[in-house]
Amino acid sequence: MTMTTVLTRLSAAIGGLAVGALALAVPVNAAEGPLSVTVPAPGVHLIGYAKAKLKVTEWVSYTCPHCSQFETEGGDRLRLFYMSTGKVKLEVRHLVRDPFDLTAAMLTNCGPAARFDRNHAVFMKSQPTWLGKLMKTTPAQRARYTTGTMTQRRMAIATDAGFYPMMVTRGYSRVEVDRCLSDEAMAGALAEATARYADETGIRGTPSFAIDDVVLAGTNDWESLKLQLDARL
Repeated sequence: MTMTTVLTRLSAAIGGLAVGALALAVPVNAAEGPLSVTVPAPGVHLIGYAKAKLKVTEWVSYTCPHCSQFETEGGDRLRLFYMSTGKVKLEVRHLVRDPFDLTAAMLTNCGPAARFDRNHAVFMKSQPTWLGKLMKTTPAQRARYTTGTMTQRRMAIATDAGFYPMMVTRGYSRVEVDRCLSDEAMAGALAEATARYADETGIRGTPSFAIDDVVLAGTNDWESLKLQLDARL
């Protein structure tokens, strides 16, 4: 599947269509310092200590309600009790479902890699608010999502979803946000990765998880993932 095909499908999908203090805190291990963030591939973030016992891979979509629920119920617990203690490192991969999702993913990837984890938590936990805004848009607003350049379409989505003020709370200026929304290389990388994940792993639903690169069948919420982690630890 080419990048162009994936992006075209994403555009077609439009027609069917108080973050807690703990979530904003970076877990710190007294012996090792803040969690590190590396980028093994464009749009992929590996968060945690290099010598962590287990690696959890999470495939996510920002327009997936179950992904938002996972972050709300388990994101802080995963960071505090598993990642900051050196038990687990987390690799986040994007499975892009639609143009709204792509726009959000490009903004969570905006700026230095170290900012990704907090960006991710903010977008996931506030999903009911911003996705609700998009679901209430008028036909005239929605028409802007399918006309103009891809960058202009993403900017229209970001405006209607309230992404610009969200990013201001994260310390980004409008110029920085627009720069990230115009990053066609990132858009292409996220689209191509989505197609590759489906082809290589068969994963098409989110959230999906793997532990040490073994995909976990029937594991798509915090409680089921916690059971898998505790069994291995």
